[in-house]
Amino acid sequence: MSNFDHLELDGHALRLFLAVLEEGSVTAAAERLGVTQSAVSHNLTKLRRIMRDPLFTKSGRGIVATAHAQNLAEQARFLLDQMQAFASGAHFEPDGASMSLTIAANDLQRDLLLPTLFRNLESALANIRMTVVPSLLPGPALLRENHCDLLISPRPPEGVDIVQKRLLTDHYMVFYDPDMRDAPQSDDDYLSARHITVRYGNNRTLEFDDMLENHGVERNIALRVPNFTAIAEFLRGSNMIATLPSLLQKHALRDFARAPMPLAGLKKGTLDLPIFMCWHQRYQHDPSHLWLREQLEDVAAARLRMPIEHPVSQPTDHGQAPQRTS
Repeated sequence: MSNFDHLELDGHALRLFLAVLEEGSVTAAAERLGVTQSAVSHNLTKLRRIMRDPLFTKSGRGIVATAHAQNLAEQARFLLDQMQAFASGAHFEPDGASMSLTIAANDLQRDLLLPTLFRNLESALANIRMTVVPSLLPGPALLRENHCDLLISPRPPEGVDIVQKRLLTDHYMVFYDPDMRDAPQSDDDYLSARHITVRYGNNRTLEFDDMLENHGVERNIALRVPNFTAIAEFLRGSNMIATLPSLLQKHALRDFARAPMPLAGLKKGTLDLPIFMCWHQRYQHDPSHLWLREQLEDVAAARLRMPIEHPVSQPTDHGQAPQRTS
């Protein structure tokens, strides 16, 4: 064992170690890395001798990391990131560069920002590969464990190593089909209406819905769907209303009228919905990541400047449905 020391470690060994730890299987790690199982086993044996620890033990049909291996995981990721930064140098020139990235976002942020971002990256870079994954209720592990390079969410995870920056601030408004009903004109009109809202697959509700419930405000929620993109087909031809972020008017709900919230008792700012981009501290000064964040900020600013196709509908006293304009 004394014949092995830390100088025999390299980036390939660290990457292999993390692959086995994250996959929980030598076979799956070999497939992920594109090498043979025997190569993985051989290198694990070498790592065990260097680290003076078994690193993994059998558990049922798979393997689990030892406590020492779990403690080493974050250090291994940090070292790989440092190696990448060392090889990348201090500057980033998009012309001729390639980029592979993963962005976590739920459907509102995804549809609002990422198609434009991808087209812009396609134009600026020689090659771009982008993967979009759902953020659900994001925790710090999403960024700490490199499951994504950027997170876009109204609920940024907490952590001293998690950096966040506000991209934009939206607000909640009432959406409805103007061919089927008027805008709600009073608190009673709003509360007695049939509502449609979003409840994500992990049983997470909208912050607005949580806020009303915490204030003891009860509504007649007739329908819950798993995401924003499902709203339109249910709302069309219905007398239901949906209280949702106003920026949905720019894509998923562009065919519907919208109106201000009639609940006069709500405190100022209650209807605000800030949306943040978040990243791990290890990318704070990375030139390519800094450039990427600037691109996303530009897209967010441009989307806010884009005109809404239909004007905001104002509640009326005479009960007539708002007229849609083209």
